[in-house]
Amino acid sequence: IKRLIDLVGSATLIILLMPVFVLVSILIIIESKGAPIFRQERVGRNRESFNIYKFRTMLRLEDSYDDSGNELDNYSRVTKVGAFLRKTSLDETPQLLNILKGEMSFIGPRPTLEYQVEKYGGFEEQRLSVRPGVTGWAQVNGRNNISWKRKIELDVYYVKNISFFLDMKIIFKTVKVVLSGQETEFVEHDELSRHDSSNWRENVSRKKK
Repeated sequence: IKRLIDLVGSATLIILLMPVFVLVSILIIIESKGAPIFRQERVGRNRESFNIYKFRTMLRLEDSYDDSGNELDNYSRVTKVGAFLRKTSLDETPQLLNILKGEMSFIGPRPTLEYQVEKYGGFEEQRLSVRPGVTGWAQVNGRNNISWKRKIELDVYYVKNISFFLDMKIIFKTVKVVLSGQETEFVEHDELSRHDSSNWRENVSRKKK
């Protein structure tokens, strides 16, 4: 039933939201260089990798320098259109295609990056037993305001208690969070989520040349 809802729901929303997708894509292209869709490899159910789709909300790596040639941090790379897309969660809507393809679900733990999965133990591994979702129990119970450890605890709770009624509760809470436009305060990365930024700087320097 969950997969049937995902399939019908994603196909319907893609058709209905097509004018919005076109408009957002045009605005992104007008404001900054680069393709409107950002793709990134993530790890899904049973450790299967796939490319997640989002609307691009940041400057390209090669454009991420100030007038003095200094690298911009990630917060400074966010464009004006991108800030709006993030606040309204419209940047996540291209993931409807991931849902249609069966790589994701409407509800589930957020898809993880490979370097994070490599640090997983048995407890964290439970997140990968279901399809990742566009929204989930962790997103409606703190989003970026909670630690990564707490996010994983909430995700594992969802996996152990998954049901139609819990999914409906998450959907209603997601709508409430999005409509409220509440700001989120980022909690710094912990040992599990931290990554080495040297690779990012190396890619920027190479593309700039």
